[in-house]
Amino acid sequence: MKYLVLLVVLVVAIGIWRSNRAAPGQARPGKARTPALPQDMVACEHCGVHVPRAEALVQGDHAYCSLEHQRLGKP
Repeated sequence: MKYLVLLVVLVVAIGIWRSNRAAPGQARPGKARTPALPQDMVACEHCGVHVPRAEALVQGDHAYCSLEHQRLGKP
C-alpha cells in the first residue's frame, strides 16, 4: 500500500514539474524584463563614491552620497 502512495506522489510531482517547464524555443510569459536605462553618476565630494544623480544630495555644484557627508563637506 505504501508503494502505491509513493508511486502516486511521484506521478503527480513529475506531472507538475513537466507542466511548469517551458517548451524549447518558447519564452515564459512575464519573465522578460526590459533592462534599466543608464543613469548619470556623480562622485560624492567627501568620499568619492559614485551614486546616481537622482539619489545624490546636490548642494550647488557639489554632490554627496549621504546627509552625513553633506554635513561634513569636502575633506
